[in-house]
Amino acid sequence: MSESKAQVDMKLEVVLLKVTDIDRAKAFYEKLGWRVDADIARGDFRGVQVTPHNSEASIIFGKGLIPAHSLILAVKDIDAARNELLAHGVDVSEVFHFPAGPFNITVENPRASGRDPESRSYFSFVSFEDPDGNSWVLQEITTRFPGREWKKEATDVATLAELLHETSEHHDHYEKTHGKHNWWDWYAPYLSARQSGSSPEDATAAADRYMETK
Repeated sequence: MSESKAQVDMKLEVVLLKVTDIDRAKAFYEKLGWRVDADIARGDFRGVQVTPHNSEASIIFGKGLIPAHSLILAVKDIDAARNELLAHGVDVSEVFHFPAGPFNITVENPRASGRDPESRSYFSFVSFEDPDGNSWVLQEITTRFPGREWKKEATDVATLAELLHETSEHHDHYEKTHGKHNWWDWYAPYLSARQSGSSPEDATAAADRYMETK
């Protein structure tokens, strides 16, 4: 894969935990102030999802679920993500869905081939294992359920001014070594990367990659 080609975003979405008492576990995490996203019970299945404050990733526990300690990655395009894994030589499954609902394995045939028939967000998957048998599941999330995103706090003026100054300093080298361009096209990906937690070096690389696509 070319170094300049943008990779598919794969963000840690869920970690499945093993618990011995679902209600006790739920009460414990509620006591911590964690957000309860869902508590779904259908027949032999029960799944509880909770999210630590301001965390982008959640935990799920219950019964009738895929194995505990599975790690779930969120992607916007399941087919593009699968193709990228194949390009890296990964033995990845075909796209599948859970007929009884996400992660529900209580029915006779828990996995069905192909995308979710209704093309619903959260309902299409691929999976793979690393050399030690650790399980990774990619889940296509195109639109999030209401209440599943934290409200971003506005950056205070002083912090924003400092970040803009930093951006201008890193942009200076690019401006001197490249042709005429719109400075805001470089600033935008740099600022976005820094506000997402990237280092100045990684943010610079992200901005440079973006400019290669202009």
